[in-house]
Amino acid sequence: MNTSNFLFFGAYPYIALTILIVGSWARYDNAQYTWKAGSTQMLNDTGMRIASNLFHIGVLFIIFGHFVGLLTPEWLYHHVISTPNKQLLAMVSGGFFGVLAFIGLTMLIKRRFTNDRVAANGSRGDQMVLLLLYAQLILGLISIVVSAGHMDGSEMVLLATWAQSIVTFQPVVAAEAVAGVNIIYKLHIVLGMTLFVVFPFTRLVHIVSGFAAPVKYLLRNYQIVRSK
Repeated sequence: MNTSNFLFFGAYPYIALTILIVGSWARYDNAQYTWKAGSTQMLNDTGMRIASNLFHIGVLFIIFGHFVGLLTPEWLYHHVISTPNKQLLAMVSGGFFGVLAFIGLTMLIKRRFTNDRVAANGSRGDQMVLLLLYAQLILGLISIVVSAGHMDGSEMVLLATWAQSIVTFQPVVAAEAVAGVNIIYKLHIVLGMTLFVVFPFTRLVHIVSGFAAPVKYLLRNYQIVRSK
């Protein structure tokens, strides 16, 4: 295993996750009023609803699918499904929702870059995030085509080994697992980690609000109401 392979697939994930956690925490503490998606729907809502719904439905499923698919141990899912069938399921479902997200994001990018009012009220950070997400979606869809060349699920197991080794703090094992996988998978991983790096400094932070708000509401202090 060479040094660059370890840096990208053994060390970089921890660097990216550290920046995500510390950066998000610092932004929430110091700039809470910037913690928002910065919607431009009121400037122009033509096609906005369908584009946003397609993108968010697709991306939410993809995130959930990656989380479950990569972090579920082989011995556990074998009680329900075989490795080749699991890969086929991931390809079909991931392809379907990936296309939904791709269509929605294409519409959002067109709107962001071609509508004068929306472009004028946006930022370079907004544009950069959309393009990074677009590149990541394209790589993900290409990876489905690559996966069709090995339907035994062998490379899917290696990718799962990488993810599980990262969360169990085994960076050397993680880097070794993906040393020989297709370059498309490697680019997909690196770009995914890069999205974690830019997360605290862009509109992506609003994702946290969607998950954290219900928890914060449940753990809130009681409101004291005094009778007259």
